[in-house]
Amino acid sequence: MLGDSVLQFSTIIGAYLFAMGVGSYLSRFFDRQLPAHFLRIELLVALIGGALPALLFIANAWAPGAFRLLLYGLVLVVGTLVGLEIPLVMRILKRNVALRDLVSQVLTFDYLGALAVSVAFPLVLVPQLGLIRTGLLFGLMNAAVALWALWLFRHELRQWRAHAAACVGVLALLGAGFAGADHITTLAEDRFYQDRIVASERSPWQRIVVTQGRNGHRLFLNGNLQFAQRDEYRYHEALVHPAMAAHGAPKKVAVLGGGDGLAVREVLKYPSVQSVTLVELDPAMTRLFAQQPALAQLNANALASPKVSIVNTDAFKWLEHDKGSYDVIVVDFPDPTNFAIGKLYTNSFYALLDQRLSAGGYAVVQTTSPLVARKSFWTVVTTIESVGLRAAPYHAHVPSFGEWGFVLASRRPWRMPDALPAGLRFLDLPALAPMFDFPRDMARVPADVNRLSNQALVTTYEREWGKVHE
Repeated sequence: MLGDSVLQFSTIIGAYLFAMGVGSYLSRFFDRQLPAHFLRIELLVALIGGALPALLFIANAWAPGAFRLLLYGLVLVVGTLVGLEIPLVMRILKRNVALRDLVSQVLTFDYLGALAVSVAFPLVLVPQLGLIRTGLLFGLMNAAVALWALWLFRHELRQWRAHAAACVGVLALLGAGFAGADHITTLAEDRFYQDRIVASERSPWQRIVVTQGRNGHRLFLNGNLQFAQRDEYRYHEALVHPAMAAHGAPKKVAVLGGGDGLAVREVLKYPSVQSVTLVELDPAMTRLFAQQPALAQLNANALASPKVSIVNTDAFKWLEHDKGSYDVIVVDFPDPTNFAIGKLYTNSFYALLDQRLSAGGYAVVQTTSPLVARKSFWTVVTTIESVGLRAAPYHAHVPSFGEWGFVLASRRPWRMPDALPAGLRFLDLPALAPMFDFPRDMARVPADVNRLSNQALVTTYEREWGKVHE
C-alpha cells in the first residue's frame, strides 16, 4: 500500500528487528510465573499479529492518514512481543535441558521455521488464502502454541481457568475473522473504491479489482487506477495509433502488458495485422478480460480473436528468449512504482526491445505524466536513447489521469501518418502534430539513464508522485 520498494522492506524489517531487541532486553524483568507470561505473550502475538493485515486494510480505506502510524506502531508491538518469546522459552526449558543443547535446539528450530514460512508465504499461502486470511492463519498458529502451553504447564499456572478462557476467546475471534475474511476485504474495498466492485481477484502478483459506477467500469491493480471506461479510448488510441499508422502496414505486432486487451482492440483495427502476441505476466488478468462478458465487451472480444496469441510470462524473460521480429511493439506496463516494474524501464530492457524490432519497426512505451512526473518522463526518453534508438516523445490529455506521456522508439525517424483507421473517437490527423509539442512546464529536463544497477527511475517517480499525495 505504501509502495513495494526497497525503502519499505528495509524500514519495516529494521523496525521489526529493533523491536525484537527491545523485547529481548525487557525479558530480564520477567522473574516469576514464566509459563504464564509466555502464554499471555503468545496470545497477544496471535491476536495483534493475526489481525494486523485486516486492520491495515480497514485503516487504508477509512483512515488513510493514520495508515503509516498504525503500520509502524503494530510492527513495533509485534516485534517487541516476539523478542520476548525466545528468552522466555530458553529460561523455561533450561530446567530440563543443558545450556549448549538448549541454545542449539531453540535457534535451529527458529531459523528453520523462518525459512519454511518465508518460502510458503509468497508461493503458497498468500496466493491461496489472500493477505488477510494468511495473517489470521499465523495468528491461529500462535494461539495453538498458547493452547499447547496451557496443557503443558497446567500444574504451574495459578489462574488456569482464566488462561483457558483467554485461549478460547482468542481462538474464537481469529476463527471468526478467518471465516469472515471476505467480508472484511469487501468492507475495506467498498469504502476505498467507492463504486460497486463487480470483479476482484488476488493473484500471486497483484490484487485485481474492477468496479462499476455511473461512469462505467474502472480497473485497479493494487489500488492504482489503470483505466476508466469513460475515457480509456483516449489513452489507448494515443498509445497505439501513432506507431501503427506511421508504419503503414504492420503485420506482426507484440503487446507487452495490457492484459485487459484494450490495446489489442486498437491494434486489430488494422487489416494488415496477421498476428498479435500479447505478453502478460498475470494469467488472472487475461482470463478475467477474456471470459467475463462485461469486460470482454470492453475490449470488443479482442482476446478471443484467432489472430491473438496470449503468453503469460515475464516480458523481460520473453524478450530474452523470443527470436521473432515485430513491426510494432506496444509496451503498456504499469508505472514504475517498485523495482520489479522498474526493471521494465531500464536500458537493459530497451536493448532487448531493439533486438525484437524489425528494420522499419516502431515501439511505443507508456511513460507516466510529463506534467506531474516531469523528470521521470524524460528519464525514460533518455534511457531509450542510450541504447541507440531514436525517441519521439508525445503526450495526450486523459481526464482520469491528466496529461499523460508516451514515447515512440525506432531506428528511423517517426513520420506523420497519411491516414488513421475509421471510427476513432479521439484521434484524427490534425490532432496528431500538437501531441509532439511540449509546453514550457513539460519541456525536456536533464535526466539520468535508468539502469538495472541503480533503478534511478523508481526513486525519482516515488519522489515526484509523492508530492502530489502529500
